[in-house]
Amino acid sequence: MYGPTNRRPPVGGLRLLNTFTSYSLITRDLDASIDRVEQQPSVQREVDYYLKNIENVKSIEDFLKDDRLFKFAMKAHGLKDMDYAKAFMKKALTEGIDNQDSFANQLTDKRYTDFVDTYNFERYGENATIYTKARQGTVDKYLRQTLEENAGEQNEGVRLALYFDRKAPGLTNYYEVLADSALSKVVRTAFGLPESFASADIDKQVAFFESKMDIGDLQDPEKLEKFMARFTSLWEVGNPSAGSAASFTSILFGQPAEYGISTNTLFAIQSLRR
Repeated sequence: MYGPTNRRPPVGGLRLLNTFTSYSLITRDLDASIDRVEQQPSVQREVDYYLKNIENVKSIEDFLKDDRLFKFAMKAHGLKDMDYAKAFMKKALTEGIDNQDSFANQLTDKRYTDFVDTYNFERYGENATIYTKARQGTVDKYLRQTLEENAGEQNEGVRLALYFDRKAPGLTNYYEVLADSALSKVVRTAFGLPESFASADIDKQVAFFESKMDIGDLQDPEKLEKFMARFTSLWEVGNPSAGSAASFTSILFGQPAEYGISTNTLFAIQSLRR
């Protein structure tokens, strides 16, 4: 017996939140969650700096020279772990994406083509940064990225779920999923597969996932919601009690945790160095 309510007190006096609950609390009103991130003083300073200075960028050299501006843009596009590789990014920006054989188009990771499309100096020259996607569009991405990173500081499963939820509507095949370490981790978890499955033949992996779920199902909000419920539940099995009521606020205000660089990117960097 635990007092007059007959309820056992939570561990440490806190009611633990599971992965699905934490994820649901954030996505229930995503705009409000992002607004709370935007209100952080440190985030406000970076956003203000970016919007004030991006209009002065007229060339790739201008862009790379302003380290603070460049890092903001890289983080916004999920490329924070690559913000040191300026030679790599300069090559991608210089060649653009209009040529099918351009450097960015040869990379499996679509984050690079998205970045080059946002700052398309090859196509628009000094006018590349006047468009909405290079201004408020990038700010919106930065805020969402910060929200996901903060969530990951408390519970990696919540970050993975938020990331997958954001990327899912644009996925057209499982090769895209497997090219992204975070997306592939979600589908492996959702189908109860060990990490070692990632080393299997890529075509066999794709065939397996196609037999389990049509990639088109991710375009359906209800089916996507069920899939996310499945993922967060199975994640919780392997990572129980990942968050707490007291630390939930920190999901929105914590420090970022990074995913690793993809093998595809590492090979490209090595080739560039040669």
